[in-house]
Amino acid sequence: MDSEKKIKWYMLAFMCFSTLWGFGNVANGYMYFNGTQVIFSWIWMFLLYFVPYALMVGELGSAFKDLGGGVTSWVQETTGSKLAYYAGWTYWACHVTYIASKGSGGLKALSWMIFQNAETYDTFPTRYVQLATLAVFLFFCWVASRGLNPLKKLATLAGSSMFVMSILYIILMFAAPAINPGGGYVHLDFSLHKLIPTFDLTYFTNLSILVFAVGGIEKISPYVNKMEGDASKEFPKSMIFAAVMVMVCAIFGTIAMGMMFDPKVVFASADSQTAYIANGSYWAFEKLGQYYGIGNALMMVYAACNAIGQFSTLVVSIDAPLRMLLDDKNARQYVPKQLLKQNKYGAYINGIWMVVILSGAIILVQIAMPGAAGVLAQLNKLNSVCMPFRYLWVFFAYIMLRRKSEKFPRSYRFVKSQGTAAFFGWFCFILTLACCIMGMYSPDTKTMALNVITPVVLVALGVILPMIRKRQDQEAA
Repeated sequence: MDSEKKIKWYMLAFMCFSTLWGFGNVANGYMYFNGTQVIFSWIWMFLLYFVPYALMVGELGSAFKDLGGGVTSWVQETTGSKLAYYAGWTYWACHVTYIASKGSGGLKALSWMIFQNAETYDTFPTRYVQLATLAVFLFFCWVASRGLNPLKKLATLAGSSMFVMSILYIILMFAAPAINPGGGYVHLDFSLHKLIPTFDLTYFTNLSILVFAVGGIEKISPYVNKMEGDASKEFPKSMIFAAVMVMVCAIFGTIAMGMMFDPKVVFASADSQTAYIANGSYWAFEKLGQYYGIGNALMMVYAACNAIGQFSTLVVSIDAPLRMLLDDKNARQYVPKQLLKQNKYGAYINGIWMVVILSGAIILVQIAMPGAAGVLAQLNKLNSVCMPFRYLWVFFAYIMLRRKSEKFPRSYRFVKSQGTAAFFGWFCFILTLACCIMGMYSPDTKTMALNVITPVVLVALGVILPMIRKRQDQEAA
């Protein structure tokens, strides 16, 4: 490879940063962890979880540099095809809840763009909001069934623009007091007892929000072998620099939000917190525009970027994870033959119908929620419970790689010590699993039922499908 085609360490760090981070992570951390108290949690989460996670992914990418299947390929190589199928299934199944949330998020963003307030959307009857969400979801399923994916480039563009907006928010908010001293900012108390969180049931059951925020770093694994210089030195330097950038953004973003929103108001009641979870990011840009005397211009730009991002991610999430599962030759042997049927456009039509049934059921179940804001908060928490389950396979693959270390030569290792490697592999695995399980708890019975039933149904379905395929193969023999 020519040197100009290789990636410098700081380029990879910025790629990782822009892929991983967004303003929604800052807002969620603030709204779930009592305002600026989340800073303590961000710091330990980055140091003890994100950095080892990223460096383990680097070692996996180095060991399996010629494989393009990501986590599924890693599990395939270190264990076998059956567990590789379950890894692929988990990756797909996690997107069922993610898909269900994108339609609601997109409609919310459009509402802010058009009506420029939270009240209009939040006062719509939940039944009509969810039926509209279902209609949007079914439309994009139809788009996916036609073999069309016109929004892939828009998804990348929207992701980049949201990243830019999050950085812009921090810069403009810190400059605001100098430009508009009479803006009415909240006084921040940085005394130690105000920054250390209360380690109660609420704290531990919300940790899945932070795990969800910092996960997904396995996307950068293919680049570890394309680095300029010695990968064993350059890759960890790159990941640590990325972690520092994300941590700085999380801390300064939280402080910026603390200058706007008084935690006493945000957490005055359960309804108030729910409203801020659903609308906090929009209120942040609305206030920022007021500080600079430009009205709702910044909020409308943010809402437009978010709407494009939500809808484009919706169609990509219907199509891409399904293809990753059903195109894989190892996974296909465990999937019922009906799901492998493709229409004339090359789309897995019965697979899309399975998405329609599962994600559609989640959308319809939420008609029972008391308000549109409550639906968004519920989906936010459901995603934080389900999506991190796919990270478990990364840590499992890493543990198995180190057990069979001599079998897989690689230019980069996270640590030389087998014991240290095993400790971090198991630590991250157990922490992720514990956060997912604890995150299922909710004082609201309906929300807790959805948080428990959804992953149980998806896991059960993943176990049943190979049984159906086995019977089909026996009947055909």
